[in-house]
Amino acid sequence: MLFDMDGTVVDSTASVVAAWQWAVAELGLDYDRVAGHIHGIPAAQVLAEVAPEVPPIRRAQIEAAMLARQAEDTTGISAVPGALAALDALPTRRWAIVTSADRTLARARLRAAGLPEPRYLVTAEQTERGKPAPDPFLLAARRLGQPTAGCLVVEDSPAGVAAGRAAGCPVLGVLTSAAQLPGTAHAVADLTEVRFEADRLHVLVDGR
Repeated sequence: MLFDMDGTVVDSTASVVAAWQWAVAELGLDYDRVAGHIHGIPAAQVLAEVAPEVPPIRRAQIEAAMLARQAEDTTGISAVPGALAALDALPTRRWAIVTSADRTLARARLRAAGLPEPRYLVTAEQTERGKPAPDPFLLAARRLGQPTAGCLVVEDSPAGVAAGRAAGCPVLGVLTSAAQLPGTAHAVADLTEVRFEADRLHVLVDGR
């Protein structure tokens, strides 16, 4: 099981939006210019795409400041419904969290949400390319010692779905951040609609 973090097991929407609003103000940009790009993709990649005219050193400074601000202030961070039960049901060797946050921010958000820190945590600085490239999920599968076809990705963003599919994994969509997620094998409103067990996964839709 390869879980995304933000929007999938952790509700951090307010924190993410506030950080990006600060960043674009610092750069003199319009928030609408970046709003459609920020979910599920590492901040460095977003900044390079939406503000290529900004010198790389300045983009790096803004990225570092954004990550630090979010790690220091976790007000309002909570677990997505069903997330704690899902993670508690699985042996630690059978799941990983694969996130576009850096390690410091990921650990801060998991603590704030009351979720266990995983044995396997893949963060933005560990791969050269982040989502929607497959690299983070490929690394997670290697750490679990499993072929990607035998790993189920759980994602809430189009970029994450694209990354999972590119890695060769089936994808379960969680519709906390998007009304629909094309390319998923199945989609649920949140993790309360899924029952996880050690040897198999049952997807329960509408309580059935």
